[in-house]
Amino acid sequence: MTDRIILSFPVGGTCFNYRVAGAAIRDGHVLVCREDGDDYCMLPGGRVEMGEPSDTALVREMAEELVMDVTVGPLLFTSESFYGREGDRYHELGFIYELTLPEDVRPGGPQPFLVREDEGHVLQFSWLPLDGSALSDANLLPPWLPERLQKLSGAPEHVIFHEKQP
Repeated sequence: MTDRIILSFPVGGTCFNYRVAGAAIRDGHVLVCREDGDDYCMLPGGRVEMGEPSDTALVREMAEELVMDVTVGPLLFTSESFYGREGDRYHELGFIYELTLPEDVRPGGPQPFLVREDEGHVLQFSWLPLDGSALSDANLLPPWLPERLQKLSGAPEHVIFHEKQP
């Protein structure tokens, strides 16, 4: 078995991440994930490994996190994000794909609809409505994402995001 090399590493005081995520949109809702007690949520996904195509990484991450088979659709966004969290600086390259879950996985019922442990973290998966302020209220990151999810154009979009320094 080959060692897994996750593409997340420190470089000169900044951490570089290569992340892939999926936008599962169904019945006017999008699936989001909150990790541990974070005050923000994100689209489900994770780090890409060396030699792994980004769409393959998303299928692997969803099998690990959601324990279900998914279908990866078209690329929605590529992003270059420069931000800070808890005193650390990040440079993140991201790919966000359309994601289709099994037909019986739908919004409705109590939220979070799924709570799982993965690699020592508690992950809570919830459906949030696309309309209104629910995505911003839940602090969906990156900050550019809520508005763009509400106005998907059908063509891939490249976003460069620089978080304002305090």
